[in-house]
Amino acid sequence: MRTTVTLEKDVERMLRDAMHRSRKSFKQALNAALRTGLSGKPVQHKARRFVVQARPMGLRAGLDPAGFNKLADELEVDAFLEKHTRARRS
Repeated sequence: MRTTVTLEKDVERMLRDAMHRSRKSFKQALNAALRTGLSGKPVQHKARRFVVQARPMGLRAGLDPAGFNKLADELEVDAFLEKHTRARRS
């Protein structure tokens, strides 16, 4: 059934928060809120299990991922030395 409803500002905010939390559409969140409010019992839906799908890193041949940590350490040392060199000059 289609109908037009005018929501007050605080109700709209609560509905938008519920949409965000549940990751549901406006229609789904509104129907769930009305069912809960009118029946007095919360509606329980089983959430789908989140599964991470691994993908290859796509590094070029010859690049060592461990080398990135070494590079980061070297850059950190260079920044430290530069900072302290400037501090001595001042």
